[in-house]
Amino acid sequence: MGKSNGKSEAERAGLDLEHELPPADGDERSSETNASGTSATGESVADAELQKIKSERDSLLDRLARAQAEFENARRRAAKEQQEFRDFATVEAIKSLLPVIDNFERALQTKSELGDFRSGVELIYKQFQDVLAKLGVRGIPAKGEQFDPHVHEAIEMVDTTDAADHEVLEEWQRGYKFKDRLVRPAMVKVARNPGK
Repeated sequence: MGKSNGKSEAERAGLDLEHELPPADGDERSSETNASGTSATGESVADAELQKIKSERDSLLDRLARAQAEFENARRRAAKEQQEFRDFATVEAIKSLLPVIDNFERALQTKSELGDFRSGVELIYKQFQDVLAKLGVRGIPAKGEQFDPHVHEAIEMVDTTDAADHEVLEEWQRGYKFKDRLVRPAMVKVARNPGK
């Protein structure tokens, strides 16, 4: 059909094409070809295929994100376990060095005329302390401190009025910590003063 006076057939019929509903499935107009030459059913099949591909893509992206998160969590767990193993191994090494330090401390407590011997022992003792400090080991303060059962081990309780109750009077064996982990508690003599 041709146009008359510049108006299309739809305009002459008074149809509102902007608000018209699409043809229903099975409608006789759905098999008609549009101006570009493709059928309406071909477009709906292409749209359905596009939607299917988009949903598959979204599903694969979601699976990829989950797999990456699982991998990252597994990597973190493995790194944490390795660090804990290293810390455990280091603690065992530290425990083996502690008796040597104890012997040096005992040697330094003896009074001797041999000044050179003493200065040599002091130098070796300082070197051992430096090595332990680099490893993250630090001594636990004891003498003059309040007794702390988390880091001190009371070997003896002494009744006295010269010190506060539960004050550490003497350190018999130094205690050590590795980072925040107790390696060995300090063996101490503790004051018992019920008056203070």
